[in-house]
Amino acid sequence: MTRPHIYLAAVLFLAPVALAAQTASSWSGVIVSSACNADEAFNESPECKKNVPGARLALYDDTTRVMYTLEPQKSVTAHLGDTVTIRGTLNEDTIQVASVQFMAIGLAVGDKAPAFSLHDQFGHPQTLDTLKGSNGTVLLFFRSADW
Repeated sequence: MTRPHIYLAAVLFLAPVALAAQTASSWSGVIVSSACNADEAFNESPECKKNVPGARLALYDDTTRVMYTLEPQKSVTAHLGDTVTIRGTLNEDTIQVASVQFMAIGLAVGDKAPAFSLHDQFGHPQTLDTLKGSNGTVLLFFRSADW
């Protein structure tokens, strides 16, 4: 292979890799201080939600138990301790933040649950009607568990 062909092959191979690293996406989790680690964030340590001098803010993704550095910091400083969805691009372990939105979790008290059908642990379909009790129903959905 001649030298120009090697360069062309390298460019054609590396261009998709470079573009994939910059693909826009979204991540959800809690904005925490980088002074705590993923285990502390998972255990919801109050220390993770404190403004620590010299520490940076990070996104703790509780579904993957990964901490991401956030840039620019000024875009997230008002959200320490908040559960949010971050949109942006990922470069190694740093998210270049394009937007921050509060993440709505669950229904408000008194709201009617939407119709649904899910399979239980035995494979039987369950709906809101099959789960209703005489005193009402409490449903708990969670994003992750550490069993």
